[in-house]
Amino acid sequence: MSTLIKNAQILQAEQLTEQDILIDDGRIKAIGHDLNQAYGPADHVICAADRFVTPGLVDVHVHLRDPGLTAKETIETGTMAAAHGGFTTIGAMPNVDPVPDTPEKIALMMARNAEKAHVHVEQYASITKNRVGDELVDFDGVKQAGAFAVSNDGSGVQTAGTMYQAMLGVAKAGLTLAAHVEDDSLTYGGVMNAGPVADKLGLPGILGISESAQIARDVMLAEASGVHYHVCHVSTAESVRVIRDAKRAGINVTCEVSPHHLLLTDADITMDNPMLKMNPPLRSPKDRAALIAGLLDGTIDMIATDHAPHTDEQKTGSMQTAAFGITGLETAFATLYTAFVKTRILTLSQLIDLMSTNPAKLFGLKQAGRLAVGMPADLAIIDLKHDYEIKANQMFSKGHNSPFIGWHVSGNVLMTLVDGQVVYGKDQQA
Repeated sequence: MSTLIKNAQILQAEQLTEQDILIDDGRIKAIGHDLNQAYGPADHVICAADRFVTPGLVDVHVHLRDPGLTAKETIETGTMAAAHGGFTTIGAMPNVDPVPDTPEKIALMMARNAEKAHVHVEQYASITKNRVGDELVDFDGVKQAGAFAVSNDGSGVQTAGTMYQAMLGVAKAGLTLAAHVEDDSLTYGGVMNAGPVADKLGLPGILGISESAQIARDVMLAEASGVHYHVCHVSTAESVRVIRDAKRAGINVTCEVSPHHLLLTDADITMDNPMLKMNPPLRSPKDRAALIAGLLDGTIDMIATDHAPHTDEQKTGSMQTAAFGITGLETAFATLYTAFVKTRILTLSQLIDLMSTNPAKLFGLKQAGRLAVGMPADLAIIDLKHDYEIKANQMFSKGHNSPFIGWHVSGNVLMTLVDGQVVYGKDQQA
């Protein structure tokens, strides 16, 4: 079946231009004007007048909680949330139960993802058995079974020797190692950023050096091993500095920042509020400024949500007992577009690079991140002009643990197509 998207606003040479997009057999067949004359009438027409059409967003850091933790999220609900947010490709982290730490478990995960997901799901294997400890997984085996990268997300690799041996094996297998960077000996049981705000609230703080010190260790190991070392959810000024210096030295390091660390700081925590508890925690305004500077100078390569749904019960009470993490798939584009593009800190083209083109390119996802003839028709149709309110009852994720509920934003995703098929749409005429 063919589909024609009429009068779409697409980015060409960093400018929005009106074009039609013809989709056939799940791929983009043509981009231009008067496509009906060249190719004949399409089976289905979507009117996208005054709507922005972008290559589907790519998020390399998502928690689907499935299997084992499905009270929080499932493959179906998490990937529907992704589609609602304009994401067409996501990377599923391995902190599920059982942990995908063998080729056989990865194969099962891949089959479940293919059966149940509404968008493309790339699957992480863990770095070590059961995602903790020092016993390494079979990197060649998990790659052959379908893993696109490895990570112990949720836990930092504590031993330098383990990380070095892992990097050697991951490099040999041709995978990416995505590191949750956290030195447990420097966290001191904290629940938010260490500093004046934590002191005022009487809450234990997490030192920023628990993150940056492990990055400093790892970039030297990455240089020695030759691995593609990717730093998850960078949050401190010192981390940005270490990564910037490593890149200048020619080390193969990339990194991501999460929307919440760009939008909020610990100054926004005015009371003991579990909705603002995440790991890494919200840092200081100085750290936020360094993250934005890192985006602008290319030190930070991409934005990834770290979508971390929890049940309502797990995000109530005190920050001292509530779970770490917030959701992000359904709010990321709109909040970032409103805060950074509308204020002209970033261009729309830069935001799409950070949320689609760059993650696809740097993680070797050749079938994602570009709107071009021959590419899969993975697209999002977005209303950039009208404000709307983020509401919990309009979310598809099981988790409503978001500090952005109630925000008024622009950048409403109206429709998402995966392989040319509408997987999310407020109506059939975007």
